[in-house]
Amino acid sequence: MSTVAPTDWQTRPAPQDAQGWTARAAEVAAVLATDAAARDKAGATPHAEVRLLKDSGLVTLLGPATHGGAGQDWTTAYRVVREVSKADGSIGQLLGYHYLWNWAARLVGTREQWEHVEAQAARNQWFFGGAVNPRDNDVTVTEDGDDLLFTGRKTFSTGSRVSDVTVLEGVLEGTDKHVFAIVPSDSEGLTFHDDWDNIGQRLTESGGVTLDGVRTPWSSAAGFVDKEFLPRTYNTLNVPVIQLVFVSFYLGIAAGALETAAGYTRTKSRSWLHGGYDKAVDEPYVIDIYGDLTAKLWAVEALADAVALEGQALHEDPDAVTEQTRAAFEVRVAAAKARATDVALEVTSKIFEVTGARATASAEGFDRFWRNVRTHTLHDPVAYKRREVGRHVLTGELPEPTWYS
Repeated sequence: MSTVAPTDWQTRPAPQDAQGWTARAAEVAAVLATDAAARDKAGATPHAEVRLLKDSGLVTLLGPATHGGAGQDWTTAYRVVREVSKADGSIGQLLGYHYLWNWAARLVGTREQWEHVEAQAARNQWFFGGAVNPRDNDVTVTEDGDDLLFTGRKTFSTGSRVSDVTVLEGVLEGTDKHVFAIVPSDSEGLTFHDDWDNIGQRLTESGGVTLDGVRTPWSSAAGFVDKEFLPRTYNTLNVPVIQLVFVSFYLGIAAGALETAAGYTRTKSRSWLHGGYDKAVDEPYVIDIYGDLTAKLWAVEALADAVALEGQALHEDPDAVTEQTRAAFEVRVAAAKARATDVALEVTSKIFEVTGARATASAEGFDRFWRNVRTHTLHDPVAYKRREVGRHVLTGELPEPTWYS
């Protein structure tokens, strides 16, 4: 990636509020934007990009201030992911997934566990990956004295080769108990496969992973006390949280596409020779499309911000989260996910109508915006998100927690 980067992050005081951290994310995006298209083509493992996230302080955004973190909340995290994604959707996804897996200890673990994990993560600037894909067969977890052994394979493990630690999930052999644990990414028996070769989100290191008896202490099994899991409704908030992460980088990619296209239209697009206008920016249809796409994007951004605030209220009092409040939040997240998907796909496709034929040149890299959105919006069918909203409206039904709802 580009070697051009701000040199004063280490000497400047760290941002102290949400506005400051969003501005810091914009600085990171400016660095990523300088060679985003070239890096997308190269598809190299994004070690330098993750280093940039660490140097800027964004990696420890949610970490406790007492241990060197920024102490920010999820509303800021979503905005930061959106900002970074304007320049590079892959790096925005990596950062958003990192935030979720960093928070997983708090979602699932005991207070002692999550306080330990969050302190270590903030002090050491851990970057998190996750080998959790419910579409695959369950990983088998077996007991070996005071240890657990994870064995199996997952098709996707976002962040794999750039992560410091990886969240594992499996089912305890002979039971229906799901176990989450965090292990070093260089653990013996943990093998990441360099097989992520998709049309979009090329730098997310989302390839497969094999677990061959990966060992971790029983004490690292999140939420277990004396080998028994202590459930609470807050445990199930991981799905709406990650779905809002999806919304954030979809909207960031769309905003980046629109901003990049507008810059091209102002400086490079030519007016139609039979249209009667000297400049492309004066073409009525061009003005109309930019106005239409911007209005749609602003509307769904406002919805996403409102839903993020609703979610933050649940994070602030985890023990008060009920099945009802969790389910109502999931319906709102589903609505935001559905609209973000549609708008992001429309924006990233339609920008070509207002940039012109020359904008399809490979050197411009405009196709990466659509490829990135198209690739990840297939994560889970958006029709099922609309169904959650529709059933709630018509019958009052609220979704049960699943791996995708």
